[in-house]
Amino acid sequence: MPPMNATTARPAQPAPFVPQIRLYAQWLERERGLHFPSYQAMWKWSVTDLDAFWQSIWDYFDIQSPTPHTAVLARNAMPGAVWFPGAQVSYVQQVFRHVQPAQAAGFPAVIGSNEKGQRLELSWPELRRQVAAMALHLQAQGVGQGDRVAAYLPNIPQTIVAFLAVVSLGAIWSVCAPDMGTNAVLDRFRQITPKALIACDGVTYGGRDHPRTAVVEELRAALPSVEHLVLLRNLGGQPAVAHSADFDAIVSRQDPEQLSFEPRWLPFDHPLWIVYSSGTTGMPKPIVHTHGGTLVNGMAHKTLHYDVACSYDPNSWGERFMWYSSTGWVMWNSQISGLLGGTTCVIFDGNPGGTKERPDWTTLWRYADQERVTFMGGGAAFFTNCMKAQVDLSPWPGLARVRALGTTGSPLSADVQDWGTEQFQHLTVQADGTARDIWWCNISGGTDAGAFVGGHRELPMVAGEMQCLFLGVAVEAWNELGEPVVDQVGELVVTQPVPSMPPFFWGDTDHHRYLGSYFDMYPPGKGRRVGGGDADASAGGVWRHGDWLRITPEGRCIIYGRSDATINRHGLRMGTSELYRAVEALPEVLDSMVVDLEYLGRESYMPLFIVLRDGVALDEALRGRLNDAIKTALSPRFIPNDIFQVAEIPRTLSGKKQELPIKKLLLGQPVDKVLNRDAMANPGCLDWYVNFAHARANA
Repeated sequence: MPPMNATTARPAQPAPFVPQIRLYAQWLERERGLHFPSYQAMWKWSVTDLDAFWQSIWDYFDIQSPTPHTAVLARNAMPGAVWFPGAQVSYVQQVFRHVQPAQAAGFPAVIGSNEKGQRLELSWPELRRQVAAMALHLQAQGVGQGDRVAAYLPNIPQTIVAFLAVVSLGAIWSVCAPDMGTNAVLDRFRQITPKALIACDGVTYGGRDHPRTAVVEELRAALPSVEHLVLLRNLGGQPAVAHSADFDAIVSRQDPEQLSFEPRWLPFDHPLWIVYSSGTTGMPKPIVHTHGGTLVNGMAHKTLHYDVACSYDPNSWGERFMWYSSTGWVMWNSQISGLLGGTTCVIFDGNPGGTKERPDWTTLWRYADQERVTFMGGGAAFFTNCMKAQVDLSPWPGLARVRALGTTGSPLSADVQDWGTEQFQHLTVQADGTARDIWWCNISGGTDAGAFVGGHRELPMVAGEMQCLFLGVAVEAWNELGEPVVDQVGELVVTQPVPSMPPFFWGDTDHHRYLGSYFDMYPPGKGRRVGGGDADASAGGVWRHGDWLRITPEGRCIIYGRSDATINRHGLRMGTSELYRAVEALPEVLDSMVVDLEYLGRESYMPLFIVLRDGVALDEALRGRLNDAIKTALSPRFIPNDIFQVAEIPRTLSGKKQELPIKKLLLGQPVDKVLNRDAMANPGCLDWYVNFAHARANA
């Protein structure tokens, strides 16, 4: 890592010259005398000597604390792990360490743009100045350590300012995107009783302005705990909201108090933010993440596994990190963690696919070219849509600067990865006629505890697979007997604590929801001995994540979808993602969803729902091609009973297919018991499925 109080000079070579994980391995050998013959050996060390590994992360990244920690993992229990007791940390202090050297090197902190082409660039000193101004304003309104501050804001630089200001006081941040329905927002914010609300007057998406002042008024009225409202005039031209403070006026403050502002140091386990489960049924779970866990994990995994490094480090000079996300998706949180390492963050607010009338899947690519992005990430669905739209990247040769493409949200098919690789081969033909392969950093994890499996800059790539288990994350695949297996599909479990695991759900005083979400599937102590085997029941249970996983003998990983949305056809079990890869490889198919209605001994009935290109109809010839694709890729057992053409596939606000709620609906449960329309990205499509379920029940 570069010294953070020193000015660095522009290097001769492009970024990055040496992968970050190699630099870390070299440091381990030099400073700790540790040499590993393979990555798997390094990973094994990281999950069996937890104290040594996480202390090495603390030291390698020079994490600061005004008080020393007395241990690394003081209590190895799940839940209930105690990390770095005695230490005080601050997410914002870590960000502000980069202000002077990044400014001296000439790099901005944040660059944001939207559909209208409105661009805002914040320098590191300007970011610090605005954060201090907003923090002092909130403090003057009585916001302090432990208070919750709710935000109703889009993916713009001002949201980052607001977040850093809130958590600099030791208050707890929670954000919902303005494209969420009012009830969905209230389902989340009512659970945390926020003291203040920071909201916007509207957003632009898909070529249309969407005013939100009426929603803001409704939110305030329905949240009696809110004592203060800050309004950002993001859209402009909207009616004023009474008794609100103006965001822009607040952050324009400049005075000695603002210049001397210092973020508060906090205990390692102090809550940083509250994020939420998708909330497809019941109340969304308010998941608490801590300053220390987020900071330590963010530095380790963002740098070592995403290979995203400091913009002013000569080895990664000019690094610009972009991961397209809504504020309603945890990848927004992941995106802004680039600031922890001194990386310029590039963000975009709007529809990555253009407008309904004029679809344009080149939007983000053009933006990445314009802003000289070096790491470009997004949901797997984004890249799939680009391939299906036959996007050609050759008009933007500047995209050759992009050295990594990141994906998550759902498994990325091999066809899509191959498409992207070919596109970049054409862009990166070198002087000798050879082309550079783009590196795909495919990751998987969740809102709950961050990523578990993903990328490694120097390991072989296999399309459709993730390269490795993350350092420090003791991931295993377990079969039906609760035994770890290799090269077989099993439940994804984590057998040892990770600092980023949430300590609790907000308001879950008896930990009933928390334990039921992750720890109640297997008996306490099973699989909990470090290095393998069972431990005493006091060690607690393993973390069950709810995904199907296969770990190859080489240590690569394939995610097969949610374990609670499994297809079980005639005794053969399969994750839904495998079927989607087969079906969506057909050029006519834009999207798909399958549910298996077998349960309690009933014969399996498996319908397939597909979204087709404009002008394409589901005829017998296409049915035959679909069935043949499934038969070839999976097995004749997985040919669906029926295929239905639909307008849309129901998705959560974070873009996940709502397989399980639709399955429950088709099994006869009332729609209001299985689905929350306000938690859907496209609630208008639900009526078709309700009518379909009714017709089936009365057939």
